[in-house]
Amino acid sequence: MKTWKCDVCGYVHKGEKVPDLCPVCGVEHDHFSPLEIQTSAPVVVESNLWLCPVCGYRHHGPKPTDCCPVCSVPANLFEPLSDVESRCTANHGGKVVIVGAGIAAVTAAEALRQVDDEAEVVLLGREPHPPYYRLNLTRFLAGDITTATLPLQSPEWYSTLRLELRHGEVESIDPEGHCLKLANGERIDYNRLILANGSHAFVPPIPGATRNNVLTLRTLDDAKLILEKATTARHVVCLGGGLLGLETAGALNKHNCSVTVLEGGPSLLPRQLPLRGGEVLRRRVEEKGIKIIRQAQIEAIVGDEAVKGLLLADGREIPADLLIVTAGVRPNSYLARQAGLKVRSGVLVDDSMRTSHPDIFAAGDVAEHRGRLFGLWPVSFAQGEIAGRNVAGEKVDFSGMPPSTRLKVLDIDLFSIGTLTADDASFSLHEYESDCSYAALLCRDGFLAGAALVGDLSLAALLSDALKDQTPLPELGALLSIFPRLSVATA
Repeated sequence: MKTWKCDVCGYVHKGEKVPDLCPVCGVEHDHFSPLEIQTSAPVVVESNLWLCPVCGYRHHGPKPTDCCPVCSVPANLFEPLSDVESRCTANHGGKVVIVGAGIAAVTAAEALRQVDDEAEVVLLGREPHPPYYRLNLTRFLAGDITTATLPLQSPEWYSTLRLELRHGEVESIDPEGHCLKLANGERIDYNRLILANGSHAFVPPIPGATRNNVLTLRTLDDAKLILEKATTARHVVCLGGGLLGLETAGALNKHNCSVTVLEGGPSLLPRQLPLRGGEVLRRRVEEKGIKIIRQAQIEAIVGDEAVKGLLLADGREIPADLLIVTAGVRPNSYLARQAGLKVRSGVLVDDSMRTSHPDIFAAGDVAEHRGRLFGLWPVSFAQGEIAGRNVAGEKVDFSGMPPSTRLKVLDIDLFSIGTLTADDASFSLHEYESDCSYAALLCRDGFLAGAALVGDLSLAALLSDALKDQTPLPELGALLSIFPRLSVATA
């Protein structure tokens, strides 16, 4: 079965073809792209007994039947029974606890259940809500969707897969005792543990940051509180010109709020766009009535009990009776650190998503893989799937994914993939700008390292495939007409 990702909202769809419309954000099928999860190749095993993975039919013979006589599954999906039996040993059955209830946690639970039908699976979430599409909180803020469309799955889906959803906050983990303790004092034993407890909003240590109406956007309750405060706010400030800051500003702008975005650097979306691209985006954002202040260094958040404004280092005071801090996130790695697991910024994992303890895995925002923290929905999905399958006894690896971004609230078409930061002189940046579009390519040694598009996204699929497949630049003829200097750079 294939896996597809909505490029606008991040919804992940499993099926042989894409849906006509995204059930979450409503975009059409051409906004979907394949989501390929790179895993290790299966081991070829000689066998005289083959198992249908769907209905359990067993076929005797040196090779599987052309198709399952019970459910019509094709031969290539049959598994040698010796391979299946090798997985159904110590890693099957028992109790698996998943700390977290986001996309990494839910995907891990589903992947585990597909391999292991015997294990007891418990998902522990801090929030009182069932798992939901966290990346769509800004769409909820904008009024584009309601809470009814936020849940990841229906209650029946969890009961069908025999996945137990529980609300509770984990206070500590005892890896050697194979148990964890909740804040209410309850102890939960486990055989294997998956940490998928995500990240939290980062609030810089600015004087006055504890004043009322200084909020963050990380949870559904955060979004509801922001909407409540926005009804009476006259001046809203979003601190941070990254993806979340712009999406939040665009959402509140739709509620007729006066919105200002403060960015500490010289341009917007510094991780996704070169300086020139950030300037193109700034102009488009300001055309929508959102004020942008760059190079903004905040000295203090001023006011009495509640915020009244922000004092900048250059002496200016920006009025604000509602401040949304959108300055990035940090992994929730404190539980792992207290438990003695290896932690840098996130919980360190190997390619199988296993931590420094053999019975504990990690996936999603909390996991640090090969020195990288991704913080991206499709990556959390992929890591969750791989963690779940490995916990169930399979042997598959995560090899990384190029970061990809698309704005979804500001009605601005923007696409970014890979890296747009030139670390040394071996990189070359190529840019193109017209009245209605902007494009940038970062190249190195004749290959694409990253790309960005604003306005016209017709090249998005080509660029994605070129980066994924590492296609040599001379073979990308469609780009040479837009970037004629590419032929010189690759000669």
